Amino acid sequence: MARKLLLATIALAALSGLSDVPALAQDHMGTPQEQKACSRDASRFCRKDLGNDGAVQSCLQANRSKLSRACSKVFQSHGM
Repeated sequence: MARKLLLATIALAALSGLSDVPALAQDHMGTPQEQKACSRDASRFCRKDLGNDGAVQSCLQANRSKLSRACSKVFQSHGM
């Protein structure tokens, strides 16, 4: 569950321009590199879900076969 929230927050943060948040908060949102890796995919595949962390994460997972290599690596690095 925590991993799902982390990935959803990564996508949401990347799309909302929050990549400059303090380092402590980044533990929950992923690194700026992770946010950047998934931002284009979230915008492309999950635009209707933006603003709903859980829905964005589910959407990205539903589109795993279409994700960019960089975003796929983010999911893999978190065991998903």
